[in-house]
Amino acid sequence: MPRSVNSVASRARRKKILNQTKGYFGSRKNVYTVAKNSLEKGLTYAYRDRKTKKRNFRSLWIQRINAGVRQYGMNYSEFMGKLAKKGISLNRKVLADLAVNHPDAFKAVVEKVK
Repeated sequence: MPRSVNSVASRARRKKILNQTKGYFGSRKNVYTVAKNSLEKGLTYAYRDRKTKKRNFRSLWIQRINAGVRQYGMNYSEFMGKLAKKGISLNRKVLADLAVNHPDAFKAVVEKVK
């Protein structure tokens, strides 16, 4: 009896990986073993950097808020402490957006906190 190897599934598995590596340079896009390795590494970086992206954005928002409140004679930690004490629940993303794009609204928030 001949051996059954299910080449349809094998080809589909390889094709799926080669489709995901479209746009890669050189043999990374068309040699299966190389493509598999580079795809695996790429997906690992993607997973890791989705977390890193959140950290980077939080850091950016804090810098923008700090720059915004220093114009009014405060620093970031003072401002955030007083904000919490007053019970104003605006997150850093919104505060940073106000500081950059809507300075009048941000000034109103700072005045309310002072």
